[in-house]
Amino acid sequence: MRTAAAILSFVLAVTLLPTPSVSAVAASSLPGGRTTFVVSQGHLKAASQQNWVRLGTYRFAGNGTVSAAMYLWWQRHPTARQRTGTVPDPSCTTKAGGKQSRPRGCEVLTAGGFTGAPNESRTGTYTVAGNVLTIRWNIAQAWTEQWYVRTSSDGKLARLDLKQSTLATNGYGYGSNAAVGTRRAMSSVKAFPGSLRQDLTSWASGKLVTSGNQPFGHAAFRACAATTSCLTYLQPSSRGACQKSGGCPRYGGGTRADVSSIQYYLTMISKTDRRDTLWHWCTCLAMERGEFCYTGNSHVKPLMQIIDDTGAFRGWVGVEASFSTGSRATDMLAVLRISDFR
Repeated sequence: MRTAAAILSFVLAVTLLPTPSVSAVAASSLPGGRTTFVVSQGHLKAASQQNWVRLGTYRFAGNGTVSAAMYLWWQRHPTARQRTGTVPDPSCTTKAGGKQSRPRGCEVLTAGGFTGAPNESRTGTYTVAGNVLTIRWNIAQAWTEQWYVRTSSDGKLARLDLKQSTLATNGYGYGSNAAVGTRRAMSSVKAFPGSLRQDLTSWASGKLVTSGNQPFGHAAFRACAATTSCLTYLQPSSRGACQKSGGCPRYGGGTRADVSSIQYYLTMISKTDRRDTLWHWCTCLAMERGEFCYTGNSHVKPLMQIIDDTGAFRGWVGVEASFSTGSRATDMLAVLRISDFR
C-alpha cells in the first residue's frame, strides 16, 4: 500500500513528464515535416487533345488543411507565348546569325500568363499515413491525390512522387520549410555544385514520350554581365532535333548547311517567388523563316525553383506549355523535374 508521500511523489512525477508542444505535433503531421512544396503535374494521354499541365505551390498547415496556388495551361483554352521583358546583354549573346558560340540576342519568351499571378487556387484537407500523403480537394468534382513522401539523405528536403490521382496522370513535388518567397539568383544556379538530372513525360502529335536520368548541364550556361537574371547556352549540335526531317529542309542537320544547334535561355521571372523559365528552339527553324529570333513553335517551359530547408537551390519542377500556332495536334506539353534528389 502506498504511503501519502509515495502517492505525492508519483503525482509529481506524472505532472512533470514532458508534453509535446503544439508546434511539434503540427510538424509531425506535415508531409515529410515540411510546409511548402513546389508541384508540377499534368493530365497527359496520347489519344486526347484536351490535356493540361499545372505548376505552382502547395502549402500545408498543421491542422490538416492544404492550399494550392497554381498556373493552369489547358489545350481546351490555349494561350500564346508571352514576352518576359528580358533581353540578355551582348556579354552572353550575339547579334550575328549563322554558326556562333553564343545564343542570339532575343527577348526571352515564356508560357502565356506565367508573368502574372496564378490563375487557379483551391483548398483541401490532407492526411499522412506512413509514407503516403492523401489530399482531398474541396472543389465541385471529386479530386483526390495520393503521393509517396520521401526525405533526402541529407535531411534537408522532402520529395513527393505521385502514387495516384483522380485527374492527373503525372506529377512531381519538392518541399521544405523555406518560405515561398525564398529563391536563389542565377549566379547560385550556375554555381550549384551538384549534378542535376531531368525526368520528363511529354505529349506531342498524339504521342507520349518518357525520358529519365537525363543530365542537365547548368554549369555550361553562360552568365550575363548586365542581365544577371538570365543565363544562356548554345548547344552546338543535336542528334535527334533540328534535323532536315524535323522542319529544317534547307538548313538543318543532314543538309549542306548542317545547322543543328539549339538556342537556350534560362531566366528569372520574379525576384519575390520561385518562378524561372526555360526557352529553347532550333537555330535552323529561324533560318528557314528568314528570322533572327524565332517566332514559331518554340519550347516554353515554366519552372519553380526547389529550395531546401537551408535556403539552398536544388533544381526545379516544371512543365512545358507550348501551344502550336497551328492546330492542337501539334501542341507540346510536358511535366518535368530537374533535381539532384530523384
